[in-house]
Amino acid sequence: MTRIAIVTGAARGIGAATARRLAADGHAVAVLDLEEAACADVVAAIVADGGRAIAVGADVADAGAVGDAVDRVVAELGAPTILVNNAGILRDNLLFKMSESDWDAVLSVHLRGAFLMSRAVQKHQVETGWGRIVNLSSTSALGNRGQANYAAAKAGMQGLTKTLAIELGRYGVTANAVAPGFIQTDMTRATAERMGITFEQMIEASVAQIPVGRGGVPDDVAAAVSFFCREDAGFVSGQVLYVAGGPRA
Repeated sequence: MTRIAIVTGAARGIGAATARRLAADGHAVAVLDLEEAACADVVAAIVADGGRAIAVGADVADAGAVGDAVDRVVAELGAPTILVNNAGILRDNLLFKMSESDWDAVLSVHLRGAFLMSRAVQKHQVETGWGRIVNLSSTSALGNRGQANYAAAKAGMQGLTKTLAIELGRYGVTANAVAPGFIQTDMTRATAERMGITFEQMIEASVAQIPVGRGGVPDDVAAAVSFFCREDAGFVSGQVLYVAGGPRA
């Protein structure tokens, strides 16, 4: 059955792969990112493959912008019942070097953004009597040097997910989280630059610790999101799936 999906942070990386995957699954997709123009390539790729998609620009941490964005999706595609909260940023630093603004920015985009988007979309899910919310966490939720803000945000995403599952389950809505390990994206490339190493060096060091012997790619994460969004995944809720190439994150 065709559903209307919103994927945040969908202009590139994991978000873009997820938007394309959900479109391939037969859903109409709102490709949402901070700048609408940045979503054009993803939308074009979906349309070229015979899917339906629109580009939406919005700051997920801005309640007014979120409300307007969801209203636009309703007007142009229909009532959204699938939501993937993927939008995120990095402001890595060791604790003693981390500024308040770096802390606030990361928590705002990840957690406030997921809260605002979920609150706006759940109305349509409850009215429909069906819904899927998938939040992007990370193996960093278990702790990671130089990422106090990001780790706290990604751990918070797991708590939010489990609470949404409890509150919304009676309305036919599931909420789950996907927690990627090392995924080769522009974001991890930027992390390598910050660390003063090449991306190739980062990949080599990461793969050495991954049992399946390779780094992850955005499509690996998109496949997990796709499962949680399926019609027949309705008895799976409140779960955190680590997509990390092995049993230890």
